[in-house]
Amino acid sequence: MNILFMGPPGAGKGTQAERIVTEFGIPHISTGDAFRLAIKQGTPLGVKANEYVNKGLLVPDDVTNGIVRDRLKLDDCANGFLLDGFPRTLAQAEALDAMLAEMDRRIDHVVNLKVDRSLLLARLTGRRICRVCGATYHVLFNPPKEEGVCDKDGGELYQRPDDTEEKVGTRLDEYISKTAPLLAYYSGKQLLREVDGEKEIDTVTSEIVSCLRGSVE
Repeated sequence: MNILFMGPPGAGKGTQAERIVTEFGIPHISTGDAFRLAIKQGTPLGVKANEYVNKGLLVPDDVTNGIVRDRLKLDDCANGFLLDGFPRTLAQAEALDAMLAEMDRRIDHVVNLKVDRSLLLARLTGRRICRVCGATYHVLFNPPKEEGVCDKDGGELYQRPDDTEEKVGTRLDEYISKTAPLLAYYSGKQLLREVDGEKEIDTVTSEIVSCLRGSVE
């Protein structure tokens, strides 16, 4: 089974992806992991990607697409894969369709985790990190025993600069604007499976599995 996972920052995509790959016995592939593997192995595309990364530049589509293609050809993808973080644009989606067609394969399901913007803001802006040990807390969902103080070592808890409401809001707006065309693209192909990501973690997992196994339309 070949699956794409989509969802905004804070939707719980990473948690659900790890559960789904365990359920179906397929690898979880992110573009970041694919880049790191290609760079570590010193493949021609990995060398090219590393040049852009070292300069702090975006890796161009032709290199990104090639690295994803090489990753999907590895033996562990023979029975399927869960692709996370790619494609990000319509051009990449069309490139993915083309490369899979060359392998006589196709995307079977596109899972999109839906979460209300206000809840996403609460999830993302509530994170706090210990300056000493790096332990992570959440003011609502995993608060420390004493506000602003790490349970483990008494270190000060702080909010990362990119977790402020303004920065998070910008990230969410950017995600929504970029992925709306992708959702329409996969909906038109009748591949899109919308799942309510606001429910309990186990419930969300069960609903995703049901969608993928075909018991829920």
